[in-house]
This record gives sequence, C-alpha cells and structure tokens, in this order.
Amino acid sequence: MTSSAEHAMPAPSAMLDDFLAFTLAGSQPRAHDRRGTCANGVRWTWQDDGVLVIEPAHEQADLRSVLVSAGVHGDETAPIELLSRIVADIAQGRAALACRLLVVLGNIDAMRDGGRYRDDDLNRLFSGRHLQLPRSHEAPRAAALEQAAMRFFADASEAPGARWHIDMHTAIRASVFERFALLPHTGKPFSRAMFEWLGEARIDAVLLHTTKGNTYSHFTAQACGADACTLELGKVRPFGQNDLTRFEGADLAVRALLAGARVDSRSNAPTGGESTLPRVFTVVDQLTKQSDAFELLLASDVPNFTPLAKGTLLARDGDYRYTVRRDEERIVFPNPAVKPGLRAGLLVVDTTAETLRRLV
Repeated sequence: MTSSAEHAMPAPSAMLDDFLAFTLAGSQPRAHDRRGTCANGVRWTWQDDGVLVIEPAHEQADLRSVLVSAGVHGDETAPIELLSRIVADIAQGRAALACRLLVVLGNIDAMRDGGRYRDDDLNRLFSGRHLQLPRSHEAPRAAALEQAAMRFFADASEAPGARWHIDMHTAIRASVFERFALLPHTGKPFSRAMFEWLGEARIDAVLLHTTKGNTYSHFTAQACGADACTLELGKVRPFGQNDLTRFEGADLAVRALLAGARVDSRSNAPTGGESTLPRVFTVVDQLTKQSDAFELLLASDVPNFTPLAKGTLLARDGDYRYTVRRDEERIVFPNPAVKPGLRAGLLVVDTTAETLRRLV
C-alpha cells in the first residue's frame, strides 16, 4: 500500500537540497525513487526516515566509510542543521566526497516535538539496551539505527582508520571547554589520527570513557569497529536560532574528513597558526541516581568541567555520599533530573600527557 506521504513526496533533488525539512515533514520516497545519481555523479540511497547513504561518483577499493549522525537528542539542533547543509552541498557539488557516507538524523519525533526525547534518552538505548525497554517510544528507533550502522559498516574496508563515526551533539549547560569530545572505551589504544582530527575541529578537550556504555558512538566502536567520537559543540537552542558560525571548526573538519583532505590549519585555528591537540580528561567515577531522593549539591548553572576541591561533598542519595577524593576532580554532565538508575554526572581528571604519549 502506498502512503499519502509517498504521494505527496517532492522530487528527490528537493530531498537532498533540504534533507532536514524533508525528514521533519514525514516524507518518504516511492520505492522507485529511493536511490539516484546527482548531476555530479554522486550516488545516494534513502534507507529509512532520516537515514541516507551517499557514495562518490567513482568507486575505489578501500574507501573510508564515515557515519555522521546528529539529532540523537532532538533538541540539539545546530549539528542537525549543519549536517543537512553538508548533504545539500555534496549533492550540488559544492562539497567534495571521497568516502562512503552514512547520514543519520536520530530522534526525529523528538525533533518534531522540539524536545530531547519522548520516553527515554535515545543515547542510552544502544548496544541492545533498547531490548530492556520494549514499550519505550525510543526503543524501535535505537534498534533501527543499530541496524543502519551494521548494514553500512558490513560493506566497509577493514583497513586501520577506514571506519569512522562522528556523532554531533550540543550540551544542555555551559562548559569550561565550549567544544569537547567523548571517546568510547574499547580496550584498544586511542588513534592519533582521531586526536589530530579533533584538533582540526577546534575541540578544546577530550573525555575518555573507561567502561562500556550505551551511546551510539559506543555501539559503533564496539559492534562495527569504528573510530568513533561524540562531539559536544555548544548550547542547546531551537531550530532557526543557532549561530552556525560558532560551529565552523567542526563543520570544516567534517567536510575535510569526507573529502579525504586536511583542514587548512591557518584558516581553522581559533587564533591562527597550527591546530593543537586537545587536553585530555579520563573518567574516574560516576554519579548514579539511585532514587528520587538523589541530591546534587551544586548550583544548577555550574558549567561542565568545573574543578572541585578534594573533600567536597558532591552528592547524596539516602545513605549514599560522594565526596571528592582527589586533589582536583571535574564534574561533567551534572544532571539530577535523570531517571533513577541513570548517570547523574561524571567525575574526570586531567590525563593529557600520559594519553598523548600512548596514541598510535
């Protein structure tokens, strides 16, 4: 049966020219319009709502395969707008494509609502955790995005550095480091190429996880063998209210990655000169909200990466207490409003020197 959305579908070129608007409208291509070729020879395939594969005009062996996602949280709009622009520029020949590209717009229903999610945080439902919440509105979407990544990377080269995932977000609160990245724990050494790319993207700090998680980038790193990262690029704002010039560093770096090029460091460095590797912080503890009695003893506007002195009582929940035990710990993602059982904050320490020495 053909849906009314399919009958009302605009031309495929309109889909690529504004993939965000096409997706938010609920449009779906007819079966025979789900793949095509742009005037510049770039080939595309619509796979699902908000899921698009784009391939360069000329096939090559061992092409890099790059998944770029945005909107896993529906209210984090600036990266969604950036990604939609990148799709349009590739389709129109304004941006080069030298890799296989999977574009994912994450929580589309939440985007339409102007909210973060409906029932559950989509970025806590990957690596199969959606199976534990089968009635959640977000569970089917998590499963679908896992499958999209698995299909895409099943055809990817297994050469070192040939699989990448850039998951773009914005933060709920301000940060000592406005632009930072999170790298998933895989048990393998971290990639120098990734750190150099993060430097080109003007990322100020990198947070290293030390345990497996349920985020989209954890899933692609573990299940698909991707060099994966989550980018936090600024503050949450509604669609149309973003100053996208503030995201220029990440925008240029993503475009360079897709083009198989390096960013011109002179034009992309905040104050000119060579881009530098970001500072590195490693997770040393986590605050978990055990019950609705949980209290986070911080002001609601404390920025991410705020340093905390040794001996500071940070949280309590019934008999549970968390007191800062090291000379300087920093708090990241403090959020007492999460559901019981979920993370209410991460504690990190600076490990820049030792981490950069061990890059491969």
